[in-house]
Amino acid sequence: MWQGIQGHDAVVQQFRETLAAGRLATTYLFVGPEGVGKRTFALKLAQSLLCTTNDPAALAPCGQCESCRLFVAGSHPDFQLVDRERGVRSLKVEQFIGDRDHRNQEGLCHDISLRPILGHRRVAIIDDADWFTPESANSLLKTLEEPPPGAVIILVGTSRSRQLPTILSRSQVIRFQPLSLETVGDLALANGLAPDTAAAARLAERSGGSMTRARDLADDALFDIRDRFMAGWNAGHLDASRFARELEEFINAAGKEADARRRRFHQFLGLVADRLLASLRQSAIEGEPSAGLLAAIDRCLEAEEQIDCNANQATLVEAWLDDLATILQGQHEPARR
Repeated sequence: MWQGIQGHDAVVQQFRETLAAGRLATTYLFVGPEGVGKRTFALKLAQSLLCTTNDPAALAPCGQCESCRLFVAGSHPDFQLVDRERGVRSLKVEQFIGDRDHRNQEGLCHDISLRPILGHRRVAIIDDADWFTPESANSLLKTLEEPPPGAVIILVGTSRSRQLPTILSRSQVIRFQPLSLETVGDLALANGLAPDTAAAARLAERSGGSMTRARDLADDALFDIRDRFMAGWNAGHLDASRFARELEEFINAAGKEADARRRRFHQFLGLVADRLLASLRQSAIEGEPSAGLLAAIDRCLEAEEQIDCNANQATLVEAWLDDLATILQGQHEPARR
């Protein structure tokens, strides 16, 4: 475990060797599942690089120098953190080059070009790198192509496929693996997500190595509504209008923030798709028809994409359920004949 961060010792060793050889790149892209500690790792790496007491190659910030104290306080003059603003779906051009009245006088690209104040480097972290628009990515392009001396930029995303080519081609990709089930179980217990080791182990099994997913799946109500949906599906009868009202109520209970509601809808769809996929595997073993299951899984994945495109929630809930009811009806038509 490095600096309290579990599961990424191989990445730590990679950076130590890079720093010892004097080959630190200017731009890194961290990719890997959500909730495995990429942002936390990036922050601790930034503090290590900015520490003015210890050798950066040791990756052990002293915690006592002025640089470390300012970093922990969130007021380091040579560090910037850019992420999506609350309630905004994408990274904005203004975050990189300033608004129209202050073009190239504000923003990350301007600030990281200034001379360092405390040490020899400036470091910037761009979280939510999956959410660049072509315009915001292009506004960063010149800085990536001609980085200022001593600048280090760390982008944090989930996968290469979510990155725009202009970003991907100018970054050194660092891959983060899912956390081990043991690690997730230990963290679930430590963070109060599970009452005992047995519950923590079950949660870890569901998590796919992601603490974000473990936190999401700690909600028993999520599994209750999934099970009610699956009961109707398995019985061959889905009351779409009734369940739409129930699902809308469940989603809206996440709160007033649109992001929270979208996330809860995502969680539900993911659990349904997982259960349908398990049924599909069983059908393949038993040699039974599976076209309906395939269509239902595809519709779940399509609905997840529509959530990301900011589709109207109520309309999407109704359309998704109507489509699945139609698929289910078609699946049972041969039996009726």
